[in-house]
Parts: sequence; C-alpha cells; structure tokens
Amino acid sequence: MNLDELGNRIREQRIKQRLKQQDIANALMLSAQAVSKWERGENAPDISVLPDLVKILGVSVDWLLTGPQQPTDSFEATILCTSINHFAERSAKMSSKSVATWVNGLFYTLTEAALQYGCVPIKYVGDGFLGFFSGTNHTERALNAALTAKSILDDRHFIITLHRGNIFLGSIGHPDYSKPDITGDTVNTAFLTMSWVARHVESGLGVSEAVALQVPEHIELISHRDLEIHGLPSGATVYEVPVGQGANEKQG
Repeated sequence: MNLDELGNRIREQRIKQRLKQQDIANALMLSAQAVSKWERGENAPDISVLPDLVKILGVSVDWLLTGPQQPTDSFEATILCTSINHFAERSAKMSSKSVATWVNGLFYTLTEAALQYGCVPIKYVGDGFLGFFSGTNHTERALNAALTAKSILDDRHFIITLHRGNIFLGSIGHPDYSKPDITGDTVNTAFLTMSWVARHVESGLGVSEAVALQVPEHIELISHRDLEIHGLPSGATVYEVPVGQGANEKQG
C-alpha cells in the first residue's frame, strides 16, 4: 500500500467534505497530529478506526485503500442540537452587540464542552447549534457533553436535545460558498423532538427513545410516552434527563 497515495486520498476527501483535521480527530477520538501523519504519508490509520474513518469521509474502505469508489450514503451518529427558549423576547430587550456577546458566550461554552467528548460541530444558526458524535460509544459521549454543558451554563432556557440514527454528511449549497452539513430523517427527527422538549421538559435536556436505549443505567431518565409531536409518528416517547447528574470523564 502506497502511504503517500493513501494520505492524499484522506486529505482530498476531508477537504471535499469541508472538514478540518481536528474534526476527523474528534470523530475518531484521536489527536489531530495522528490525522496529519496519515495525510503526510508517514503512517496509515489503524485497522480498528477504518470503519468509522470511511463513514466520516463518505467513502468505502476499498476507495480509501485502493482508489475511487462510490461514496457511502450514510453512517450512524448521535445528533446534538440546541435552542434558547424565549430567544426573540430576550434579545428584543438587548442591543445587537449585546445579543451577539450573549449568544457567542453560550456557544463557546457549549462547543468547548462538546469538543471534550469528540463532537464534530456543524453549524450555528441564530440561537441554535448542531453537531454530531460518531464512532465508539458516540451516544454516551454525546450525553456526557450535554450534561457537562448544562451544568456549566446553568440556564433552564437553554435547550439540548439528542437523537441517534443514520445521517448523511456532505456539502450543501453553491460550491463556492457551501459548508459541511448533515441531513436525513435523523436530523429532522432531532429538531422536531426539540420543539417538544423546549415546551415541556423542565430540565431543558431531552433525548429520544433511540438515545435512551443506549444510556448507562446510572443516569436517571423521566419518560414521557404516547406523545403527539407534529411531524413524527403517533405515540412517540421522549425522555427528560434531570440536570445535575455527573458526566463521565472524557473518553479516549
């Protein structure tokens, strides 16, 4: 196997996906230096990380090791999305500069907490953040990130929702201005669930049933069953996560 060619394929596909070396490292729970060494042809990814690496890059193992192949459609991940209750009313009482300072402070804290657990940040829109976790124990890491962020921010109006499923990662928009984004039913379900969480979950932290099935036993959950959430199948279940529960130490 030609390491220089392998490194070039990793680099080219990473750039095509509009991802940073740090994003790849976060998703795989490795260091950015490890990814840099791959791209420089100094060594090859360990076979244990190949399944997750090809999902992030949107290619097959064959493509990565031997050359161009058909990109894969999707990979499994845990979505973390956020919003701020009463954002419009609160920001209307503030200057534009103050709103930017306030929101940037929240996003900085949230992002730093999420990065500790290997989040790949995707975008910030108004009062919202969207990111994903993939690879080993991605759901548990996403929950730990959410618990950490809520404990630091201590703002009941700050809403975090987690959902797990298959996502598609790719560039959205005009080629000259596009940025990486994630799409698919999993993302849609996460945002639809968040709208219910924002109105009904006192702690401000809610997870879907797909996430709840992966939550460690020591984490307390409060179930809300047989819900009618617009856009979702009838009888949905959402779980409230009381804040104040300790997150596990950073993994990896």
